[in-house]
Amino acid sequence: MISAGIDIGSITAKCVILQDHKILAYRILKVKPDLEESAKEIFEETLKLSGLKREEIDRIVATGYGRARVDFADKKITEITCHAIGATFLIPEARTVIDIGGQDSKVIAVENGKVLDFVMNDKCAAGTGRFIEVMANALGLKIEQVGELALKAKEKLKISSTCTVFAESEVVSYISAGRKVEEIIAGVCDAIAGRLMAMVARVGVRREVVLTGGVAKNMGVRRAIEEKLGFQVIVPEEPQIVGALGAAVLGTK
Repeated sequence: MISAGIDIGSITAKCVILQDHKILAYRILKVKPDLEESAKEIFEETLKLSGLKREEIDRIVATGYGRARVDFADKKITEITCHAIGATFLIPEARTVIDIGGQDSKVIAVENGKVLDFVMNDKCAAGTGRFIEVMANALGLKIEQVGELALKAKEKLKISSTCTVFAESEVVSYISAGRKVEEIIAGVCDAIAGRLMAMVARVGVRREVVLTGGVAKNMGVRRAIEEKLGFQVIVPEEPQIVGALGAAVLGTK
């Protein structure tokens, strides 16, 4: 049984090809304005990496923000379900999944891959990758620099506003006051963790906690979350493909 999972997010497209419960290939690309084109491109590129032909794929499952636009998919499944399945596939002991994407975030309580409860933030940039991007731009940083700089900070400056626009104003004020960039960005990471903890409180937290999504690669955010939880979280080797992987797993059932 060979299946493909395609996750079309607001910023990136991901595809995973699975055979006999082993990952054959995966790919991550930035989405284009035409989501249908993005879906076809990510699928074709992952096929090339796997060395397979289209007719060898038994089933294609789409998930994510743009799943409705994957017109060649055999099935379309919500990202909540796919993230729960994908996280459990990689870490069977997973009980809480914190997914931080480019423009949304979600906390999912899971048990043996099944969703027990969840809360999702898709209306506000706070607690998402977009929040980091805006603050990094205000500081003249590349997004890749944020995590490393945050780890160097000896102090975290408080970013109190829950609104991205007002939080950006706070960052600009700190810059004008001559505060250190690493202290400001550490405060940004801590603010994101704080927003996520409010979501975690609504669902409840049980170990093990798995951190997924592109922001999971940011060590500053990861450390801030761990400090607030009081224990370490688990981050998969490639945290961005968890939703696509879950879709591929569901394609085998």
